[in-house]
Amino acid sequence: MSLVKFDKKVKEKSSWSDRSKRATQHLVPSNLQVPIIDYDKLKELCAMHDALGENGQSEEVHKNFMQNYKDIFVNMKPSIGFPVHSVKRSLQRQQSQLSQTSKSVEAGTRVSGASEVASANEVSHDIRDHMTRRRRLSENPCAIKTQHIKTLRRLLRKQPFERTATENDEILKAAKRFELLSCQADISVLKELCVVAQIEVWKEPDITMFGNTGFHLILKGSVVPQSLPFIKIKGLDDEFRSPTPELKENEVDELGVGDCFGSLEKVSGRDPNSRILTVLTKGKHCEFMKITTSDYTKVIEQIRQREETEKVNLLQSCETYKLWSRQPLIRVASLIEWLSFPANTVLVSEGFMAPFLAIIKTGECHVLRHVTVLHTLPNGRKERQTREVVMGKLTECTSFGEISILKDEPITCSIVTATQVTLATIEPSKLTDLDEITLQLLEQSSERTFGNLTEDNIHEEYVQQELKREWNEFKHNVVMDTINSRGIRPGYGKWAK
Repeated sequence: MSLVKFDKKVKEKSSWSDRSKRATQHLVPSNLQVPIIDYDKLKELCAMHDALGENGQSEEVHKNFMQNYKDIFVNMKPSIGFPVHSVKRSLQRQQSQLSQTSKSVEAGTRVSGASEVASANEVSHDIRDHMTRRRRLSENPCAIKTQHIKTLRRLLRKQPFERTATENDEILKAAKRFELLSCQADISVLKELCVVAQIEVWKEPDITMFGNTGFHLILKGSVVPQSLPFIKIKGLDDEFRSPTPELKENEVDELGVGDCFGSLEKVSGRDPNSRILTVLTKGKHCEFMKITTSDYTKVIEQIRQREETEKVNLLQSCETYKLWSRQPLIRVASLIEWLSFPANTVLVSEGFMAPFLAIIKTGECHVLRHVTVLHTLPNGRKERQTREVVMGKLTECTSFGEISILKDEPITCSIVTATQVTLATIEPSKLTDLDEITLQLLEQSSERTFGNLTEDNIHEEYVQQELKREWNEFKHNVVMDTINSRGIRPGYGKWAK
């Protein structure tokens, strides 16, 4: 008997189930998309399988089974274009009524049938279907109102001196959504009022609030008016009887979140704690946005002083009023009104009375004069025509129209806006409010706009402008003839750039 020596280095052959540590491991790709099964088709195939089991030799049944096997998987074709979220949402609501597909491999998921899938592939023209969910705003007015109320409650908890300019802008944006508050003042005034607005909190019910102390916007809770009217709208003259009549119970509905009561202006002849505009709180916690009457008065006064200072500074920067003392400047500034005009607007026409005395705050204006010239017609005949010549322009801090209004005579030139213009204007009827000394000072300081021009100056300027225009036309024609002779068409081919 021979002995066989086994080498210890020789390893036994590993089976198919053993894992080799040295061999490269390849990850099997996972099925990212779980197939969706149509169970109605699956039942039909099961019936075919049963028939095949009874007659195993039937090749026709087997062939039919293999041809229809792939139909049990629903083919979700990718839609072309943007997703139609509105269609998908409607399909989700109708999942219980679907006929073709009722279940999927994963529990709790349902899919639509072939007809619904085909309708979902349509491209929607609704812009809301193409907006992201974060940018898409709610169309429910109640939801928008609730969001603005939350913004006001969050920001008004800070003191006015603690809020930033951005936060004040957010308060203004939310306040403009409430009509009863936004109609009380202009946007410029409302912006200043939002800076001084505060929050007022009452944690106990049945507290009497006096509306004559300020304007209130309900942020939380509700109140019951104790008198009529319970709000004073700007521009409406409401009568407040004395003594104030008491309302009966349930005579007036409660005021809820978003409603307003009170007044920005203090009712004259009534104490702040009088019964007019009073309400009674309901609930254990009520919050209000309050703008006091004293803050409103201060804001109006600050705006008035700011506008007066701006008008006086504009007058002092004008050459006509540069040497005036401050007292007559203040009297003239009190008559100024701001007006804005777009470009190419005729402010004053030559030979007519000026409609107002004006000082340019921003923008520029062209000064035009009429000139009579001989024009040659195509048939060689000459005739006289009236043309307008641009003699100059008026810039900022320049005035016009004083002599025409004070001396009641037509203006000597036409003035047309070259850009968007803002003017400080004074109506002729308001000049009667000035005293005689101020009127004489105004007349002595003023001079006619381009009143030193002679007919020769106007004709010479017209000739120079016509020569310049003809020279520009000649250059343009030469350039175009040169381009066209070489077959060059600007804007086409390699010259498109």
